Amino acid sequence: MLKEKRIVVLGGSRGIGFAVAEQAVLEGASIVIVASQPKSVADAVDRLPKGSATGRAVDLKSANATRQLFAELGEFDHLAYTAGEPLPFGSRVVDTDLAAAREFFELRYWGVLAAVQAASPHMRPGGSIVLTGGTSARRPPAGFAFAASICGAIESLTRALAIELAPIRVNAVVPGMVVTDLWSGIPAETREHIFRETAAKLPVERVGTPDDLAEAYLSFMRGGYTTGQAVVVDGGGTLV
Repeated sequence: MLKEKRIVVLGGSRGIGFAVAEQAVLEGASIVIVASQPKSVADAVDRLPKGSATGRAVDLKSANATRQLFAELGEFDHLAYTAGEPLPFGSRVVDTDLAAAREFFELRYWGVLAAVQAASPHMRPGGSIVLTGGTSARRPPAGFAFAASICGAIESLTRALAIELAPIRVNAVVPGMVVTDLWSGIPAETREHIFRETAAKLPVERVGTPDDLAEAYLSFMRGGYTTGQAVVVDGGGTLV
């Protein structure tokens, strides 16, 4: 059902976003990959089959740049917002610089609002928007207050937008622990220890990959009767 559909993936040069682009291309979609770094965008486009994707380097923290992007792109069918940067895992509220904490909302929340505002007028009938939350909103460990706040805001926003933007469908994917370069700021040994410990507790006995998540985004794009929903893809993490 994605054949000949045009899909814009914000944050599509790596991780979950690139997996979404890669799997959508296999179903016959054409992709616009958007990310902040020109080289990352060019590399991502080159990794996809020739002619299946184009790319744009845009600072998604800038509402003006986002508006210009969608004005230039014209009509399309589906939008996936997967852009993000490493969140301050393990940072206690009492020890955190609030000005620095606000910066995390610029891309992960205000960037979403700017994208929805700019993109929705250009969406074709039957179109959809898929946002990205996180399981910290549902089961936050100590030190995840800011991550939980952002992810919870995205789930609430999803439900509100599903009403406000109807008949455009709006849904969200809620990932658990996924191996992406958002963990790159943590020393490799520590990172691998976290992955091993998490995998040992999960019912599926492993942490997630971008490919595990991508199908949920595509399912929302295909699912013409689903809106205002948030699906958890976490290997059973919220159960244990």
